Amino acid sequence: MNKSELIDAIAKHADISKAAAGRALDATVNSIRGSLKKGDIVTLVGFGSFYVGKRTARQGRNPRTGAAIKIKAARVPKFRAGKALKDSVN
Repeated sequence: MNKSELIDAIAKHADISKAAAGRALDATVNSIRGSLKKGDIVTLVGFGSFYVGKRTARQGRNPRTGAAIKIKAARVPKFRAGKALKDSVN
């Protein structure tokens, strides 16, 4: 499912226009992004949690030349699925 298909599904289930569904989806994604940028955890009960993980600096290899390179430490967004979501998939 891509973004436009998700907007169509939201519009159908919520009985709103596609434009309003698109704005709602964009607002949701932007809110999650803003919270993660501040380092907060976003928990949607029954769905899962979005949080920021830390990746340590490490040594890597350039696949083309084989030369060693340094990869900087980074903060990365992560998602942990909730029990209800896991149960609905199985």
